Amino acid sequence: MKVGDKIPDTLGVDQNGNPIKASDYKGRKVILYSYPKANTSGCTAEACSLQQHKAELEAAGYSIIGVSKDRIELQKKFADSYSLEFPLIADTDTTLLQQLGAWGEKVACGRRTIGILRTTYLVNEDGIIEKIFTPKEIKTKIHAEQILSYINQ
Repeated sequence: MKVGDKIPDTLGVDQNGNPIKASDYKGRKVILYSYPKANTSGCTAEACSLQQHKAELEAAGYSIIGVSKDRIELQKKFADSYSLEFPLIADTDTTLLQQLGAWGEKVACGRRTIGILRTTYLVNEDGIIEKIFTPKEIKTKIHAEQILSYINQ
């Protein structure tokens, strides 16, 4: 997907087994971010950055939704371990990740693999993507600050 595209309505099921749809967020802005694997250092840093700045992001009108290929049980453990107060979608078949363009070839430890591309989509109140943070732009430890800097400019 690219800036100007509408995100799919069906996003998936979160860590609590709840179905999540874009239409549930109609009239609200969304930070939809993909991350490679729960409970890894980079993904934990990114999620904790977003949680730490959740009140500021919400004050700017944004709700947060994470998505990875992890099973519901692992997403739940991740959310509970770090007190994450936002949905984490368990996209085990990569349907949403592929639709978003957050699934593809990447280089990890010098090897080319196919997997999740760490990407963040800022979505407006109508479900339209307004900004995409690409894998090369995202700094996991300060990602929420990157987002806040962008939306406050």
